[in-house]
Amino acid sequence: MAERELWTIRRLLTWTADFFKTRGIESPRLDAEVLLAAVLGKDRMYLYVHFDEPLEPAELSTFRGYVKERGAYMPTAYVLGRREFMGLVFRVTRDTLVPRPDTEILVQSAVDFLCARHAAGAEDMCIADLGTGTGAIALSVLHHADVAELHADAVDISPGAAAVARENAAQLGLAEKCTVHEGDLLAPLAGRSYDMILSNPPYIPAADIAGLMTDVRTYEPHLALDGGADGLDFYRRIMADAPVMLKAGGAIAIEVGIGQAADVAALAEQHPRIVRTELKKDLAGVERVVIAYGA
Repeated sequence: MAERELWTIRRLLTWTADFFKTRGIESPRLDAEVLLAAVLGKDRMYLYVHFDEPLEPAELSTFRGYVKERGAYMPTAYVLGRREFMGLVFRVTRDTLVPRPDTEILVQSAVDFLCARHAAGAEDMCIADLGTGTGAIALSVLHHADVAELHADAVDISPGAAAVARENAAQLGLAEKCTVHEGDLLAPLAGRSYDMILSNPPYIPAADIAGLMTDVRTYEPHLALDGGADGLDFYRRIMADAPVMLKAGGAIAIEVGIGQAADVAALAEQHPRIVRTELKKDLAGVERVVIAYGA
């Protein structure tokens, strides 16, 4: 990519997509477009309307740095330091998992439940988000649920992740409605009760981590991936301890990995406070969310 040559948007996209293909990047053209749009401060549609526009030297230098990092398999969200989720933009760092579209199923399920509960007369409502990472789940629920007095307690064991969650809460204007705690799952919340407890916990079996895609295995925090020998360690802990912290008629909603939904539902049903469970599928038809309803 010599700077003295004329690098138009079209030429850059073609070159970068081809380079990413040689690196085995899963979505080479899309990643090239996202990175270039970010450099230009435009949306991706702009690229197609201005194919023949050349980049300025400073823009080309920034783009070259992005391409180098993505070519080394750094996830695009880490390259840019941000990721869109549920129509909101979240800061991400290597202390946090990158929010994924599958998790939107969990958020929408929570929003629907909380709005219905509020319509039925519930007041002073509160949710907990365990292993909050960027804060994407708790903050998205607060933003989208039409419940004025809703508050969230978000918990992460990683001080770095907790700091990112606080930053995102402030950026989204939700700092007064979301308290971020540092600690292990429910430990910082002892003595409190919730309308809903949410979590997307680590659920990859420990032996499977070495076989994950390079992007995930190399860059995303293993603390947020490793679910123990069978991937169910955190589900056992949550389903043993969370039901007693539900308000009457409250619920636990939790994201699960492929093939884990039935096992997680069975763990929930062992607790006497849980009266029934429901499984929700993602857009690919995978059972992705388990909801455990309390008495």
